[in-house]
Amino acid sequence: MNRPVIAHTAVLSQVYLCGQAPGPHEGKLGKPFAWTAGKTLFSWFQQIEVSEDEFRTRAFMAAVCRCFPGKGKSGGDRVPSKNEILNCSTWMNREIEILQPGLIIPVGRLAIEVFLPGKPLSETVGQCITVQLTGRSVDIISLPHPSGASTWFKREPGKTLLLDALQLLKEHNVWRETFQNSDGNMNGVPIC
Repeated sequence: MNRPVIAHTAVLSQVYLCGQAPGPHEGKLGKPFAWTAGKTLFSWFQQIEVSEDEFRTRAFMAAVCRCFPGKGKSGGDRVPSKNEILNCSTWMNREIEILQPGLIIPVGRLAIEVFLPGKPLSETVGQCITVQLTGRSVDIISLPHPSGASTWFKREPGKTLLLDALQLLKEHNVWRETFQNSDGNMNGVPIC
């Protein structure tokens, strides 16, 4: 893994977004999802009326691994090893324990696998799945990885499932409370 460690500004939030690992440019910019994948991710959120600035100030952003894993043999970003994931897991586990989020958004196959092991993208993206974490029920709404190397969300069933996932986010009680309600009152009931 290549330093620096990339961590989001401390935000007390019920929305916890988790990616795979920072890319090669995030270290220079000092924040997660700061390059091409981030532009795509935040364009998705813009579709459901949440700007990048609003998301960054109201949601907690994390990653399975906190440092850039380096380039793989094929030239793309290397997928972190099981040992690297295990070494970083204490940070994520502790964040979830402290924040006790009501909504976790894993972004990409590796992050999804942490929360929903053994399930393909087609069974996780576009679904709201409730799991038990730290003794509580937590809703998981997965998104595909927004990198330029991924084509999954650009063709079917990925295109439709991505739109379904964004609609689930927009309608989710925790998302609405976090981004769409300035008086702090709940806006209905969870959809999961």
